Amino acid sequence: MTRITILSVLVSAALLFYILEMVRRRRLREEYSILWLAGGVILLVFSLKNDWLVWASDAVGIYYPPSFLFLIGMLFILLILIHFSITISKLYQMNKKMAQEIAHLKQSSASREDHDTKDDTS
Repeated sequence: MTRITILSVLVSAALLFYILEMVRRRRLREEYSILWLAGGVILLVFSLKNDWLVWASDAVGIYYPPSFLFLIGMLFILLILIHFSITISKLYQMNKKMAQEIAHLKQSSASREDHDTKDDTS
């Protein structure tokens, strides 16, 4: 095993362990951990199966197989960023709608109080 292979196996295994530990401690929700776990497993498999790594890197035209591991990592980070962007957009829309509903409730509550105050003085 080369140093880069050992390093990639250690980093992949550490990533998997860290993600599982964060899910166990409830610091990371399961729905967000799926992409991280998938990326870690794929990196670990390609790190352990050097012939698969060489075949895949040759298939996409990368001459230095460990560079393919970095490409896979970058693609998974891109997928995670897209997923988070979608989630943030949904949360923004929900937050905006909730703020509008709260403002509407406050306005209707204030107008009721004004109406009740006028009735009491009459």
